[in-house]
Amino acid sequence: MTRRAVRIGNASGFYGDRVCAMREMVEGGPLDVVTGDYLAELTMLILWKARRKDPSAGYARTFLTQLEETLGTALDRGIRIVSNAGGLAPARLAEEVTALADRLGLAPKVAYVEGDDLHPRLTAILDAGHELRHLDTGRPLRGAGVEPVTANAYLGGWGVAEALAAGADVVITPRVTDASVVTGPAAWWHGWSRTDVDALAGAVAAGHVIECGPQATGGNYAFSDELVDRRYPGFPIAEVEADGSSVITKHEGTGGVVSVGTVTAQLLYEIAGPAYANPDCVAHFDTCRVSQDGPDRVRISGTRGTPPTGQLKVALNYVGGYRNTMTMVLTGLDIERKAAWAEEQLFDVLGGKEQFAEVDVRLMRFSCDDAPTNEQATSHLRITVKDPDRVKVGRRFSNATMELALAGYAGFHTTTPPTDASDYGVYWPTLVPAELVEHRVALPGGTVRVVEHTPGGDAQWPTPVPDADGDSAQPHAGSATVRGPLGLLVGARSGDKGGNANVGLWVRTDAEHAWLREYLTVERFRALLPEAAGLDVQRYELANLKALNFVVVGLLGSGVAASSRPDPQAKGLGEYVRSRLVDLPVELLAPDAASRAAAATA
Repeated sequence: MTRRAVRIGNASGFYGDRVCAMREMVEGGPLDVVTGDYLAELTMLILWKARRKDPSAGYARTFLTQLEETLGTALDRGIRIVSNAGGLAPARLAEEVTALADRLGLAPKVAYVEGDDLHPRLTAILDAGHELRHLDTGRPLRGAGVEPVTANAYLGGWGVAEALAAGADVVITPRVTDASVVTGPAAWWHGWSRTDVDALAGAVAAGHVIECGPQATGGNYAFSDELVDRRYPGFPIAEVEADGSSVITKHEGTGGVVSVGTVTAQLLYEIAGPAYANPDCVAHFDTCRVSQDGPDRVRISGTRGTPPTGQLKVALNYVGGYRNTMTMVLTGLDIERKAAWAEEQLFDVLGGKEQFAEVDVRLMRFSCDDAPTNEQATSHLRITVKDPDRVKVGRRFSNATMELALAGYAGFHTTTPPTDASDYGVYWPTLVPAELVEHRVALPGGTVRVVEHTPGGDAQWPTPVPDADGDSAQPHAGSATVRGPLGLLVGARSGDKGGNANVGLWVRTDAEHAWLREYLTVERFRALLPEAAGLDVQRYELANLKALNFVVVGLLGSGVAASSRPDPQAKGLGEYVRSRLVDLPVELLAPDAASRAAAATA
């Protein structure tokens, strides 16, 4: 007999997210499983730094705070808890959960997953002939002159499924894929096998939507006029059915909204090509169909899957060196001249730019002519230096900046006092054959089982194949157009994939989609994003979502932790693209939008 849909709620989108979210989810309405996603590539480096200071650290400590508030209620209501808060120390966190439960007078069955940590075995893996080539650059690890401090394979959901089948109330995982905390519970609940690739792919899509918490329920949403309820958004729930289709919703009475747009935006978040590889299957996001299923209920159906590739992605991090940034404020007249003089003076005092491994100088123009306030007349000159030598980029650099205070341009001041250097990490994504990774689960009671990997199909790790640039015929040719912001018609969500940035763009009607897919070529996208000059830009179409996805390769340099950009995770990149002026077909614009377009170019 087919079981009802399993209700899986999310209570964390990152390490540092809303602490009370788990209590709100557990107490707010019916759930079968509550999950938490705490791990990004950057988070693994943060946890390594914490463990370097305290060997007992290495996990997301806020998870224990959340559990202290909710464990008793979850046990009373039969809600299972699945979280990747284990980070670099899942066994240690499991011990802490048990100790916390003892203090609370509770006795949950606790299980944990391990086997992702490849760091102790890196030399042996390299010696065996696995080159651990960088996924974007193709550069082999050996000979690159780097020493990884973390190396974690992305595990799938079957260890979680085994733990739940053994009666675990709390399952702690290390570096699993973001979707694994959903695919595991769904596979357990419905009794899926490893060959149920379509069902698993549907769960991957649902997991991808809810992994970032309220981004699926109105957070970071482009069309803000659709957000009638402006309270803090409720965290999302995926009701995953036996065939893998799902309904994305939230608890009744919570803020935000669940709409086709909010779900579409999250499906586009931080992806490359539509073939989304996971350890349990490859989910093809261009097969997803999204439809409104009632107020705050959106159905995802039709997702197709294929067998996994037999390779696992591995996130390596290494310490790239040291960095320091100072920002000088420029006011009023001659902004460019003042900036050029300040840059010249600073590096003259320091002895030249060439002594640093890397220098990044950015003039950020905020000022306007005849500004009505002092603040509106200012711009920032942001200078970042990097080097393996901490002394070079430490107080020596920031103190030199302050030497310009009485000797430089008129109105000199800085946004901060002199600062010291800090180390920064670099992300190195790579692949290993799945058989090199021993996926294990420690069940309640202490039994440890090895979790078999799903046999890989014939396909290799999906190499994204960019689309053509749309049809040669232009829709609405000869129709009246008005110059206005792209965002009057098009929504966007952007993010980081290592050193790459993605910008997912979608529209709401078939007519708008016909225009978008044929109008927005790579060439036009480059014109909207001048920073992409000289970089590879890949374009992908997801017709079922009325969407395009653009990936700008290398825009973020060596990744979030190493990037010198003010927005190192490309969170605002999509909104910047939406603000750029294009020729919009008047027939597609609502009257108020046409008026806004005219006003924007007046």
